[in-house]
Amino acid sequence: MRIVLIGYRGSGKSVVGRLVANRLNLAFVDTDIEIETRDGRSIAEIFAEDGEVGFRSRERDVIADVSRRTAVVIAAGGGAVLDPDTRSDWDVDDTLVVWLTATPEELAGRISGDDATADRRPSLTGRSVLEEITDVLRHREPLYRDCQTLTIDTTRRTIEDVAEEIVTAVMPADPGQED
Repeated sequence: MRIVLIGYRGSGKSVVGRLVANRLNLAFVDTDIEIETRDGRSIAEIFAEDGEVGFRSRERDVIADVSRRTAVVIAAGGGAVLDPDTRSDWDVDDTLVVWLTATPEELAGRISGDDATADRRPSLTGRSVLEEITDVLRHREPLYRDCQTLTIDTTRRTIEDVAEEIVTAVMPADPGQED
């Protein structure tokens, strides 16, 4: 079994992914952290020094590697869906691709409230957080939609509720079991 969490930055992929992995006793990989670990630089530094093309190349290599693993929950970077080979890696029978969504306003609030985001993640457009989210989502939503198996709106939901929905999708309750 392989579970891939996709969605915009701030949708909850990393925190939900860790919880799902723990509940299902699976390994967990956050591709952004894996890229930083392998490269020895933050994503912001990679973007600043090598541009988006350099970052996307590293992202593709990491995703190709971790997508071959089994018994894993993968939190993919928000732009990972831009690569057709990445989307193809996830289009296999044993992979559940979960698209975590939230309103642009919710995402902006989460991103703005995360001090680490400014240091580690560059602005993609140089616009305000809300304008950037709206603009980037307009381009990415069809890609998220195209490769998802399950969509979960995380707006005003707890991490635990979202994780439980994924666990239930993977391991439905036994119909003979009483509440």
